[in-house]
Amino acid sequence: MEIKELLAQGKCALGIEFGSTRIKAILTDDSGNPVAQGDHMWENELKDGIWTYSEDAIWGGLQDAYADLKKNVSSEFGVTLKSFAAIGFSAMMHGYIALDKDDRLLVPFRTWRNTITEEAADKLTEAFNFNIPQRWSISHLYQAILNGEDHVKDISFLTTLAGLVHYKLTGSKVLGVGDASGMFPIDSVAMDYDAGMLNVFEGLIKEKNFPWTLKGILPSVLNAGEDAGKLTAEGAKLLDPEGDLEAGILLCPPEGDAGTGMVATNSVAPETGNISAGTSVFAMVVLKKALSSLHKEIDMVTTPSGAPVAMVHCNNCTSEINAWADIFEQFGKLMGADFSKGDIFTKLYGCALDGDKDCGGLLYYNYLSGEPVTGFMNGVPLFMRSASDSFTLPNFMRMHLYSALASLKIGMNILTDEEKVTIKKMYGHGGFFKTPVAGQTVCSAAINAPICLLTTAGEGGAWGIAVLALYASKKSSYSSLEDFLSREIFASAKATELMASAEDVEGFNKFTAKYVAGLATEKSATEVMIK
Repeated sequence: MEIKELLAQGKCALGIEFGSTRIKAILTDDSGNPVAQGDHMWENELKDGIWTYSEDAIWGGLQDAYADLKKNVSSEFGVTLKSFAAIGFSAMMHGYIALDKDDRLLVPFRTWRNTITEEAADKLTEAFNFNIPQRWSISHLYQAILNGEDHVKDISFLTTLAGLVHYKLTGSKVLGVGDASGMFPIDSVAMDYDAGMLNVFEGLIKEKNFPWTLKGILPSVLNAGEDAGKLTAEGAKLLDPEGDLEAGILLCPPEGDAGTGMVATNSVAPETGNISAGTSVFAMVVLKKALSSLHKEIDMVTTPSGAPVAMVHCNNCTSEINAWADIFEQFGKLMGADFSKGDIFTKLYGCALDGDKDCGGLLYYNYLSGEPVTGFMNGVPLFMRSASDSFTLPNFMRMHLYSALASLKIGMNILTDEEKVTIKKMYGHGGFFKTPVAGQTVCSAAINAPICLLTTAGEGGAWGIAVLALYASKKSSYSSLEDFLSREIFASAKATELMASAEDVEGFNKFTAKYVAGLATEKSATEVMIK
């Protein structure tokens, strides 16, 4: 069927993902191929010491991304969007969104980027004997309780950003199991929150006498493909204020960006894995068996179908590269040249490959915010070099690419060296890989394994959630999500695979050794710069 006819008949799937810097909307045809997209750029803001996005930014950004998609479809195909086979919403995982009984935000949205819950995370990790990272929703809730924050007693619903958007558009308080696993630990057999840990938590807060139970305020957990509700008339109007969008459309379970990244790279089966590298960076390895011991640097989450996943998540990745690209753009304008951002990134990433394998001795910490993997509550970007180091543009840029993945490498080394997890290859996606050879080479050197880029990987998580929406509309025809992805989506997918040279791997190892040795200097810098 022609794309225009599919669009007119409402047989395409819509996925919208709230990333750190962009809200992206993607439409796929009935086979999962991307056919149109729209987007909206946004940025988090630091207000009163909290990284957040305002409510106006959330809803205005959602409407703008959809309006951009709608305009592009109208321009290219002459069709006004009115309906879809299914819709899916995804967003940055974790964080803290607490609503009262009237569905009002009790405090501004606290994002994953905040490192303000160390006390709660440590106490919960000890109580559960299970690693609870600072960015998880339960850490934010327990820290608010420990802080004696008055709003806690009034919580009626606790959710993530994806869960909030889904709730406002459907009235359903649900969450996909992958996103839910970043709120509270999941029992992959029961496909629900871990009952034993729920009981432990209730014991920890018993004396507070809150008028709620944790299970009562958390979203219900759904598996991939399950019916997660229908678009309400109010929800349709919220998404499309022009009033063309029809109510009653099926929605798939809302998911986190980790889950959509796994789907976008066909990494949901055991012994598969992927690396998502953008504003933050995380690696996901689907396990055949549980890890032998607790590691605070490694999170245990799940795939959208509930399989256990070891996750290494780092708060900082490309933000500093973006900042330096801005500086080079400003310099170009100062010199009378007008470079496009795309050209700047292509040239800078490309020249990094001409740098020395160990970056000529240059050292950089890209800690725009805290980095729990290396034990930092706060961070400041820090560049260091000695007089004998080779300070060239290629080395400077290679140093930035290494720095973007250095904390990830530290966490991944625990999986491979201590837990003896075999990594045969990893699939990459995200902005770090937009200049394919450079991003692949550096990432492969970091983890000492081949990196594959699918031709669809550049579509990212928005495409991943659109694929999950399509699966929800076709679930009856497939035995599992893995079956759907292998038969329907990736059967003829093309990929490029690259393995870094032994010299690249050795160079990254040298950089990492110096990076670890210099962490004390970064610590001192934060004490000087952050008052």
